[in-house]
Amino acid sequence: MKKNILTLIFWGLTIIAKSQNASVEKSTYGIQTGFLGIWAHNEMKLSKQILLRSEIGFDTEIWGGSFYDRTGFVLAPVITLEPRWYYNLNKRVKKDRRIDGNSGNFISLKTSYHPDWFVISNYDYVRIVSDISIVPTWGIRRNIGNHLTYETGIGIGYLYYFAKDAGYLKNESDVALNLHLRIGYRF
Repeated sequence: MKKNILTLIFWGLTIIAKSQNASVEKSTYGIQTGFLGIWAHNEMKLSKQILLRSEIGFDTEIWGGSFYDRTGFVLAPVITLEPRWYYNLNKRVKKDRRIDGNSGNFISLKTSYHPDWFVISNYDYVRIVSDISIVPTWGIRRNIGNHLTYETGIGIGYLYYFAKDAGYLKNESDVALNLHLRIGYRF
């Protein structure tokens, strides 16, 4: 009887300790690609459930129509800082689901800047107008094996164009949409 009680107490303490220690990883690096770009990122732990994701990469724009000789594309550099709150880590641990590689559901504030440094395009003399966007986003990340990940997110926010710097009369603002589906590799 004593053995059974001690076993139950030890098992209960293990479950409690396991659920209280759910945390994002200290630091992780990776690359991701999606339909409209490629990005490299680092995620740095700020607290047990909050991390800061920094990202650099290329966003893609595609255009076409009767005004153009051919379909055009642009790869433009983007720099992103995104604090993320992984709100369901303890729940995932209790259900014996993976949280390694920051696998879980998150809410973030994605802040992206597109500088007018250079572009890669199939048209000559293409420039972009620099912009900054701030988009509250809800998303999920899951692991496939040890290194592969997939991630999806959706959000709507604010976009500000620095149009005066590109020769326009005034700067403009607009609504920004963040809808992403990415697959990646975690180092």
